[in-house]
Amino acid sequence: MTEKIYLLNNLNEMHAWARDFAKTLRAPQTVALHGDLGMGKSEIARTIIKTLRGENTVVPSPTFTLVQSYDGISHFDLYRISDVSELEEIGLPYAIDNDITLIEWPEIAMDKLPQNTIHIYITQNGNGRKLVLQ
Repeated sequence: MTEKIYLLNNLNEMHAWARDFAKTLRAPQTVALHGDLGMGKSEIARTIIKTLRGENTVVPSPTFTLVQSYDGISHFDLYRISDVSELEEIGLPYAIDNDITLIEWPEIAMDKLPQNTIHIYITQNGNGRKLVLQ
């Protein structure tokens, strides 16, 4: 994938971008969301899920459950994973092979991600965000 850069000025632009991006995803596809706390990883994941599964879909953060599933979409938060062996226990390999898989804090799983994973790097850009897709 050729690197693409998006400059988003506010949360509304981030939601609009995520809605458009969601429409390009087809299972199995893995999306790795990289960024510091508060950069918008969960907002992007939540918007993708609501776009594909309906605006009324309840999308809690998987921070404590580690994974939430939505009929063909799996949303992982690997922040609290300390050993790569835990990835199989929480179903990451199955999700990667079958679902649209959204992964927050993917660093521990980098060696397990497929070649066609879309990596989204989110950083501060003034009051907005810079997204770099690789």
